[in-house]
Amino acid sequence: MNRLFILSPANVAGLRARLILREEAAFPLAVRLRDGGAPIGEVMSFMSGLYFRGKHSYSRTFARPPAGVAGAWVVTTNRGLWPAEEVVTSRQLRDFATGDIDAEDPRYRRPLVADVKRLARSGAEIVLLGSIATGKYVDVLTEILGERLLFPPAFVGRGDMSRGGLLLRCVESGTELPYAPVVGAIRHGKRPARLMQPTKTRRPTC
Repeated sequence: MNRLFILSPANVAGLRARLILREEAAFPLAVRLRDGGAPIGEVMSFMSGLYFRGKHSYSRTFARPPAGVAGAWVVTTNRGLWPAEEVVTSRQLRDFATGDIDAEDPRYRRPLVADVKRLARSGAEIVLLGSIATGKYVDVLTEILGERLLFPPAFVGRGDMSRGGLLLRCVESGTELPYAPVVGAIRHGKRPARLMQPTKTRRPTC
């Protein structure tokens, strides 16, 4: 079965976003962003840290896209879904910061609906790597995909850092998480046990 991932975005108006967009920023990724751009997955991994880095790495490892379709797609505030490897410029990133992820905002909703409909026609499974606790992603995606929209139940009850750590452990161990439909799922749950810290003699598991 082909499988695609939709990744919730990093905060494009946060502190690390402002840092990478500073004109005087001299670190390599900021320079690349100004001089032609850098892949949006890489940029958002910097802005978010562990959580998005986990989602980005996990989706690159376990995606099984149909021919000609990207395996991982990033939600944007006003430009729909972007392939994680597509280049974003500093100007485009600033434009993202003017939008808002709100299911009632047509600037967010309309391009997202159009792109999700195109992905749905691929026939692939579609997995959301993001929060299902609110409607800002789920309301729009399930309207189109219904029970075809999947998510990892292991996310329920975890905070962002715990989710990111879990995904990176899965990548290292080569073990993919199980998925379930978002429709009908428990969207709020008891916090699970803390992740075990990896040791030199035991491979981390997910």
